[in-house]
Amino acid sequence: MDDVKIFALGGLDENGKNMYIVEVNKVIFVIEAGIMIPDGSLLGVEFIIPDFTYLIENKKRIGGIFITHGHDDVMRALPYLLKQVNAPVYTGLFTSILLEENLKKEKVKNANIRVIDRSSKLTIEGVEIRTFAMTHSVPDSFGIAFNSSQGYIVYSGEYCFDYNIRSKEFDCDINELSEIGKKGVLCLLAESGGAETKGHTAPKHRISDKVAPIFDENEGRFIIAIYKQSLFRIMEIIDLAIKNKKKIFFHDDSLKHIIDEMERIGYYKIPKELIVSKKDFNNDMEDIVILVTGTGKRVYIKMSNIATREDSLVQARPSDTIIIGALVVNGTEKEAVGMENEFYREGGTIYSFKSKDVMSMHPSSEDLKMALYLFKPKYYMPVKGQYRHLIKNADLATSMGYTPDRIVLCDNGQVANFKKKSLVSMTKDIELKDVLIDGNENWDVTGVVLKDREMLSNDGVMVIGVTLNFRTKKIVSGIDVQTRGLIYLKDADYIVKEVMNIMQTCIETAVKERRYENIEARMEARDKITRYLMKQTGKRPMVLPVILEMN
Repeated sequence: MDDVKIFALGGLDENGKNMYIVEVNKVIFVIEAGIMIPDGSLLGVEFIIPDFTYLIENKKRIGGIFITHGHDDVMRALPYLLKQVNAPVYTGLFTSILLEENLKKEKVKNANIRVIDRSSKLTIEGVEIRTFAMTHSVPDSFGIAFNSSQGYIVYSGEYCFDYNIRSKEFDCDINELSEIGKKGVLCLLAESGGAETKGHTAPKHRISDKVAPIFDENEGRFIIAIYKQSLFRIMEIIDLAIKNKKKIFFHDDSLKHIIDEMERIGYYKIPKELIVSKKDFNNDMEDIVILVTGTGKRVYIKMSNIATREDSLVQARPSDTIIIGALVVNGTEKEAVGMENEFYREGGTIYSFKSKDVMSMHPSSEDLKMALYLFKPKYYMPVKGQYRHLIKNADLATSMGYTPDRIVLCDNGQVANFKKKSLVSMTKDIELKDVLIDGNENWDVTGVVLKDREMLSNDGVMVIGVTLNFRTKKIVSGIDVQTRGLIYLKDADYIVKEVMNIMQTCIETAVKERRYENIEARMEARDKITRYLMKQTGKRPMVLPVILEMN
């Protein structure tokens, strides 16, 4: 009987960085390769990706990488993996277009991207695999089932059950889920973020029934903020604009490109006469919908620039109708509140949707119960979410009759081993660390660098510059002191004079005692000045002495 291992390299007890591994005998299957946006403590870090060490060390065993849909939390780390691992990537048509653009941006060439149908069957190194269509906020989303002699290992993907979907790119064939369940499922991996939300997600994920009355009650120009990757919601708004005979302006070129690509592959089309190009747009236009999109807090920053008239294209007007359709998520609260405040200063009519008004297209409790009912897995593994979400998902399974020994709660790197249709062990076999990306994955942004950034952000910096005669080591110019974020120099003249004295004394004493070395003198001055500033200001700024020696 096949040996089966299941574990995560990211995505457990965290929001994002999703990467799950299914091993059938010696064949490794990778599911997702996503990023996580850091909180404010990791200053200057753009995003975090999973630790690929295990995959690099075992790259010859990788049968394939599956990307289930086109969101950053499941696909944006793929270029960094493919730079080190040459393995085929299986995904849907629309997602493949987004992946190709990301790979091009990261200069990854010759990637083996294989487009598959949302509901397909394939065999990789003797392992039969089925994909099944699921409804999510981007087209071509799917889940995966890996067959083994112990039963199917099923990864649901991200989804909600919506029985009123009329687009084949977004629909879900429940019959397929039921069919897999009838054949026997060993373990189901299902996302956890909405486990504590009661009821079904549908139809509360739809925004059109809430935006339509706003169009009926208001005239003139509409400015609508929405996340760029919420394509289902963007299409709802565009359809309302078309229905109300309003022009459409894409503030974000990348969204316009995505819509063009959707038209190219036959997924969606907007009448060309309704689209206003950037060269034809002017701020005085009426009867137009301006779509402002971005990811995370960036969409709020763009809207703030419009409200404060700092945007180069769109400036807020008192007659505007503002719709905030980008729901506030963790880490964006400050920017969202600031943006709304700026629009209230300008006037206009403002509508702001909250998560209780419009739900994201992820499974709520009843959607998760439906998946459990259809798949009937022997074991249930909550994934995707912070630990409290995983626990809530486990509790939900318990309410449906699953005993604790049939619920697999793991940490990243903890391997669940299955033999003879039973879970035999859960061992912490893989040590992992976060990989921080700071614009370039080769830059070291751990440890000392982050500590320096924290110091700069909290206590500021002081630079002390002096020029010496290269031969005599005597000071030939006045000592210059500059600070940023520490003190206001005009109010602290005595501190600056003492810092200059400390610098001068360190150099002159070292020269007199015949022990002067440039590096040692700077280190001594830095230590003494740091202690002095701590005593005087209560702060520990970054102190940078600079000694130039000239002929």
